[in-house]
Amino acid sequence: MADEKDTAAEAPKKSKKMLMIIVAVAVVLLGGGGAGAFFMLKGDSAEAVEEPVKGDVVAIENTLTVNLADGHYLKFGFALQMTEAAGHEEVDVNQALNLAIETYTGRDVAEFATEEGRNTLKAELLEKVEKAYEKEEQQMVMDIYYTSFVTQ
Repeated sequence: MADEKDTAAEAPKKSKKMLMIIVAVAVVLLGGGGAGAFFMLKGDSAEAVEEPVKGDVVAIENTLTVNLADGHYLKFGFALQMTEAAGHEEVDVNQALNLAIETYTGRDVAEFATEEGRNTLKAELLEKVEKAYEKEEQQMVMDIYYTSFVTQ
């Protein structure tokens, strides 16, 4: 009878010990795998998010006036923030002007009433301008600055 108690007492100890070893190994493997994935992904994103360096600012001298919906209008001026890769060459701004007219004409004046709305529309225009002025897959325009902005 004493042998049965000893065997019964040893069985839970062995199973608890084995369970602790399995849990410890799993924690080490999951932690190591997670850390490895974090550092591998972090390295890729750091290379992919290389910000362009600011270059010249090209001011567009004349303001634009575009018709909005319901008899309203928008009068605005803007400048292009070029990248360093664009160099110091003279920039033909006519394409940017045309894209601005196409993007803003016919919009509801309420879209321009809030900062969020203006930022959304500016981002839309910037995306089009960046694409239009891209050379050999290199970004030439990195931002747009409003120099005047009036709605009525």
